[in-house]
Amino acid sequence: MARRGLLASTAGSAIEWYDFYVYGLSAALIFNQLFFPNSSPYSGTLLALSTFFAGFVARPLGAMVFGHFGDRIGRRRVLIMTTLLMGFGTVFVGLAPTYDTAGMWGAGALVVLRVLQGIGVGGDWGGSVLMATEWSSAKGRRGFMGSLPQFGSPLGLITATAVTEGASRLMSPAAYESFGWRIPFLFSLVLTGLALYLRLRVAETSSFVEAKQAGTVRQAPVAYLLRHHWRMVLKTTLMRAGQHASFYLFTTFVLSYGVTSLGHERSTMLLAVMLAAAVSLASTLFWGALSDRIGRKRMLQIGIVVMFVFALPYFGLLNSGVTALMVVGIVLSLVVHDMQYGPQSSFIAESFPAEVRYSGASLGYQLSSITSGGPAALIATALMAHYNSTVPIALYLMGMCAIAFVSLLFMPTVDGRDAEPAQAETPARHVPS
Repeated sequence: MARRGLLASTAGSAIEWYDFYVYGLSAALIFNQLFFPNSSPYSGTLLALSTFFAGFVARPLGAMVFGHFGDRIGRRRVLIMTTLLMGFGTVFVGLAPTYDTAGMWGAGALVVLRVLQGIGVGGDWGGSVLMATEWSSAKGRRGFMGSLPQFGSPLGLITATAVTEGASRLMSPAAYESFGWRIPFLFSLVLTGLALYLRLRVAETSSFVEAKQAGTVRQAPVAYLLRHHWRMVLKTTLMRAGQHASFYLFTTFVLSYGVTSLGHERSTMLLAVMLAAAVSLASTLFWGALSDRIGRKRMLQIGIVVMFVFALPYFGLLNSGVTALMVVGIVLSLVVHDMQYGPQSSFIAESFPAEVRYSGASLGYQLSSITSGGPAALIATALMAHYNSTVPIALYLMGMCAIAFVSLLFMPTVDGRDAEPAQAETPARHVPS
């Protein structure tokens, strides 16, 4: 059952992230033309990325709602709900009318569907991580096990990029802009069915079952979390600043910047990001496994420092004028990013007791969508439009790394904390099945 749990967690996570990334790729590359055709290239891109940001705003809501139910009725049931919500939200984006058909109503529909996507992914991450870590019996490998759901992110990015690139290559530019862009979204229907199949075959985690039997399942886990563990939620959110902002600079902003400002072909940028994501499959697991040896907090500290140092050279490689160097910069960016991303899920999950672990890990993780990840591509695009230079963007990333490092200093070292039901700090009411 542990293997089924890991497979359901990783594959389900990959499919959920596929849905999220397909939208991000389209927002960066083509939605400005389809939904905001009367705007300038920069303004249209900003508007398209604003619809992308709507999903980030909704992610903490998903974390609170599904975190509540994940800590009350179990991880498995909630993961099935989030899979359905995310999958159908993505499919309906593929059916949305463009500006030529419905005017600004089309953009409005995008925002609504992005909110549904955001709620779904906001509730899914915590459950995926707990499905992997709570089923793991090897405490000395929990960093590696926790990196498996994170492995789903680059896998989803590869799939999203491959399907998007394949659809654009198989038809003329006019045909792609007419209907081809819908194919990656509609393809999510198949992937959602696969995710449901995998998640329906796995049992509830032993940690939740034992917490339920011990009577430590809480009636209002989110309220209890915010009353007793709000400091850890806040520190978790700030600790993600450098990693979360950098990811969307490295995978979303870089696409629009490479095509609009540097003049590269769309296919060149997509292939570069896909190559980076392929390397990220290995680096995510490697850094997660290394955290089992040197400690997750130390691994995160090293990753933040390396990201801080890498910010300026990264944009130097992009702006070198040499395509090969640009590709090297994009590939290295995700390797550096994964130094934080690989061990992050286990570190966050171990920071909260079992009875509020779904709520705490989800909310702390997803609040950074508003403060760091969501606005990153918007901020970078606005800085580029104002200064016509990438130096302010690099300084912005360095500032986010500084925030993350300071926050991490105030977080405890919790490597190997039992994924067992924690003792209740106050009496908990038993929730009947």
